[in-house]
Amino acid sequence: MNKFLLAAAVLSLSACTITRQAEVSNVDANSGVVRLSYGQAILQSARTDDYLANGTATKQCQQLGYATAVSYGQPIVTCTTTSGSLCLNNSVTIQYQCRGIAITQPKYNGYW
Repeated sequence: MNKFLLAAAVLSLSACTITRQAEVSNVDANSGVVRLSYGQAILQSARTDDYLANGTATKQCQQLGYATAVSYGQPIVTCTTTSGSLCLNNSVTIQYQCRGIAITQPKYNGYW
């Protein structure tokens, strides 16, 4: 009976999906690559809002002089906390390539 309850508890926790806010973790201005990361604990199915993540990456790209950001590749999952051979926490990294040239309008200073 205890094994059944334990198995049911593990299955109910593993179905838990949590939305995480991906934050800028690395910017490579030379190659125009922005990396966003978020954490994922054991027995969690974490995800990030693709629209918000793209907006965060685009904003960072625009600070570098590019127009937009495009997601590429697969998410990179790295174990950040272990207990013996068990991974307790992962870091998930999403990569974006900055593209295009941001065009800024000149500021009006009273003279043309």
